Amino acid sequence: MRITVIEHEADAGLGYLESWLGLECDVVRPYLGETVPERAADGLIVLGGAADAWDDEHSPWHPATRDLLRSAVDEGTPTLAICLGAQLMTMACGGVVGRGGNGLEVGLREVRPLPAAASDPVLSGAGTAVAIQYHQDAMTRLPEGAVPLMTGDQYPNQAYRLGEAAWAVQFHPEATPEIFTAWTSAAGLDGAEDFNAEVKAAEDRLVATWRPVAEAFAEVVRTTAPA
Repeated sequence: MRITVIEHEADAGLGYLESWLGLECDVVRPYLGETVPERAADGLIVLGGAADAWDDEHSPWHPATRDLLRSAVDEGTPTLAICLGAQLMTMACGGVVGRGGNGLEVGLREVRPLPAAASDPVLSGAGTAVAIQYHQDAMTRLPEGAVPLMTGDQYPNQAYRLGEAAWAVQFHPEATPEIFTAWTSAAGLDGAEDFNAEVKAAEDRLVATWRPVAEAFAEVVRTTAPA
């Protein structure tokens, strides 16, 4: 079984997921000129990136990525959309994404489960947890039929499920401390050293929370794929 992965930039890769999923991943890098496929393999992951989800001029592969996400949701292909990926999925399926009114959400932040998370096949075990955040755009209206699963203080729409097998998360379960440090360094972020140290100190907690989530998603891929 294989997972199609859309990577938007070189420093926003699979991170922890590469070893946690236990499945082969076919990474597509459209920023290097690779073509976004019309259909995913047995599963789909769309990663994050610094671009705005609506900025098709500077990221000309976004329309094809939104089409891919829409097809995956419609066809029940197990999908995990992360940060920018979550915003692209939201737009693709009729929701709204815009510049967040509460500023940049960055660093280690608490996310909390909503009632529907208790029975969710992927996020049921996460509980109240810390997650790595790095975004200013926000999912301001979820697609019709979306089931909200997690929330937070700065931005309420932190995770949702759409259909039977598509998940969108605003935070970064895949990001290692090293990946996060690369992001803050590239941005010249004020307070970067403190943010980086906080994330590094929480590494064991991050792994303990998000590795089971990744493994649960991989299990959905295994059980959903045709025999």
